[in-house]
Amino acid sequence: MQIAIMGTGGVARTLAGALSTKGHEVMLGSRDAAAALARDDINHQTNSTLAGWHSEHPTVHIGSFAEAADHGEVVLVATAGEGALPALRAAGLDQRVGTIVVDLTNPIVRTSEGVTLDPGMTDSLAEQIQRTYPNVRVVKALNTITAALMIAPDAVAGGDHTLPICGDDDEAKAQVTEWLRDWFGWRDVLDLGDLSAARAQEAYLLFWLRLMQTTGNPMVNTKVVR
Repeated sequence: MQIAIMGTGGVARTLAGALSTKGHEVMLGSRDAAAALARDDINHQTNSTLAGWHSEHPTVHIGSFAEAADHGEVVLVATAGEGALPALRAAGLDQRVGTIVVDLTNPIVRTSEGVTLDPGMTDSLAEQIQRTYPNVRVVKALNTITAALMIAPDAVAGGDHTLPICGDDDEAKAQVTEWLRDWFGWRDVLDLGDLSAARAQEAYLLFWLRLMQTTGNPMVNTKVVR
């Protein structure tokens, strides 16, 4: 499958590496691919520069946001929260009809008093994406866990924990659920309903941060018992 991933940070690289290993044709999208490859900053999730990571994953393509969107049958948004809408604008997402867009982002705002979200409880970044691009089908998923757990749910409790998703299109959610099971082995994918549930999924980040701080481990998740 041809998969576009918007972003070149740790989450995007983690997903791209796992998907390419499974035989998918993956392209990362960047504002400036050449500049991104030239940077010498070390990403804490991959412990490497982008160029160093790419040398270990040569089958993953890196291009502009527009090139990645043209490549992908599905678009995964793995930028920083504030970069999501600009990336999709640069990708020309307004030209796509019916494409599934999986939004992994969180609208984090860091202040002197800690982390908050913008938008907050009366809106969500996923809803903003859907309003801006009404012809695509947005599904919120994978924003509630750390990148390493996204691709390896069995690493915690043998995979016996829950991944929430939401979206306005039932067919798109069913397809994303199938992909999550096929790509990464997720067994308990819980549909929270329409895209307004993304407000809760994004707000959950604040609880997840407290869990990580308390346990001292980012490899943590919750299980919905029902």
